[in-house]
Amino acid sequence: MKLYGDLLSPFVRMSMVTALEAGLESRVQLQSAALKPHEVNEALAKLSPLGKIPILETDHGRPLYDSRVIMEYFCHVAGNKALLADDGAKHFRVLTLLALAQGLGDAAVALRYETAARPPTAHWPEYAERLRARIRAALDELEGQWAETLAEVNLGSIATAVALGYLDVRHDALAWRNGRGHLATWYEAFSNRPSMLKTQPKV
Repeated sequence: MKLYGDLLSPFVRMSMVTALEAGLESRVQLQSAALKPHEVNEALAKLSPLGKIPILETDHGRPLYDSRVIMEYFCHVAGNKALLADDGAKHFRVLTLLALAQGLGDAAVALRYETAARPPTAHWPEYAERLRARIRAALDELEGQWAETLAEVNLGSIATAVALGYLDVRHDALAWRNGRGHLATWYEAFSNRPSMLKTQPKV
C-alpha cells in the first residue's frame, strides 16, 4: 500500500501512526507528495478529484481518502479492533474524539494558511481569530471531557496526539499547554510511543 503525503500534514501523520499501531509498517510505504494551496498536484489529482493529502493506494490499486477512511481501513486490513472497537457506545465515542481531533487539525492548518501562506494584503484578522477560538475550545474540551478515552490507544487518541504535535510545530505561540495540565501530561507520554517518534515531521 502506498500512502501519499507529507508528515508535516497532521492528517498524513495520523494515518501513518495508525498504520504503525496496527502493525502494518512493512505494508505501508509513504510516498512524498507536497501540496501548495493554490496549485494542482497533477499526480494526486489522478488518484482523487480533490487532490488533497493523504491518499492511500491500496494493494488492489484503488485510492482511498480522506484520513478518517484511511485510518479505519488500516484497522480493517489488520483485523485490529483495539484501535476502533466494535462495541456501539465505545465505537462512536472513539469516532467522536476522532472528529474533535480532526476538527482541531482542520482549524490549525487553516490558521497556518491564513497567517503564513496567504499574502499579507489578503489577511482576514477576524477569520484568524475565529480559528484560534475554535482551537482553544477544542483544547478545553479535550482537557475536561476526554480523559477516559484518551487513556487508551485508539483512533481518537492518535489523532489528538498528532494534532497537538502540529500545534507545537506550527503554532507554538498559542501555548496550548497553559491551563491544560492533564492534556499536556497525557501528550508527553503518548508522544513517546514508537509510532509517534518514527513519524516526527522534519521542519
